[in-house]
Formats: sequence, C-alpha cells, structure tokens
Amino acid sequence: MKLAIGNDHVAVDMKLEIKAFLEEKGIEVIDVGTNERGSFNYPVSGYRVAKMVAAGEVDGGVLICGTGVGISLAANKVRGIRACVCSDPYTAKLSKQHNNTNIIAFGARVIGVELAKMIVEEWVNASFLGGRHQTRVDMIMEIEETQHLAAAEEN
Repeated sequence: MKLAIGNDHVAVDMKLEIKAFLEEKGIEVIDVGTNERGSFNYPVSGYRVAKMVAAGEVDGGVLICGTGVGISLAANKVRGIRACVCSDPYTAKLSKQHNNTNIIAFGARVIGVELAKMIVEEWVNASFLGGRHQTRVDMIMEIEETQHLAAAEEN
C-alpha cells in the first residue's frame, strides 16, 4: 500500500509521527506536506494529496491541519475525492466501509497523536463494503459530475 500525506505548519510534529507509524507497518508514504513551522497554506497540501489520489499514484491519503476541516475541504474540490474529517476510529472505519473514502483527515489541535494512530489504523484496515453503499457513493459521484441528483428530483 502507498499513501500520500500532507499537512500545514500546525501539524508538522503529528505528520512526522503518523508517517513513521505507517512506515513501521510497511506502508510506503509519500510526504507532500511541509516540515516548516512558519505559516503554510493548507490548501496546497490538500490539493497535492488529492491530485495524487485522483490520478491513482497512491492508494489513499492522510491530511492533517489544525482541525482537519480546511485541508479536507480543499481536497474535496478535486474530482473523485471523498475526504472525511474523523476524530474517532469508528467514524474512520465506517467512512471507508460505507462511503469509500479515499482520504482521511484530522486535526492536530483536536486530537492527540495516539488517537490519530488509531484513526489511521482503522481507516487503512477497513474495506469498502459495496452493495447498498455503492448506490449511495454513485449518487455522490453523480452530484460531483453533473451538479444534479436525479433521485432528489423524484417525488
């Protein structure tokens, strides 16, 4: 498995710990974030990771900023990306199983490193369940592609 990881200046330390954690598990990690603690605009890392995921260069992505929100919003602007902010392992697992998320995000100012490791581990180990969930992911992709959802127009 190969993952891309990105961060802003707030999340340098957490990024380095999560990267080492993943590498210890045999996961290749491509770091496209910053290692500088001076101000760094999180949309840059969000975009870089999202483009790699969307292009199939990596199997998924991990994004970290202060809250995880801004960096995930930037990533979600890239077609084909389903980035989810998670502050607990259960949500991370279900985001993959039910929503087929391809990027996980969290906030260095919101959770600690040990919880971040648990979140990443649950997400990495989860698999998309398909079935009824595929129908819903297809609907999300329909909105992305067409800015329309046929099912919402029914009834």
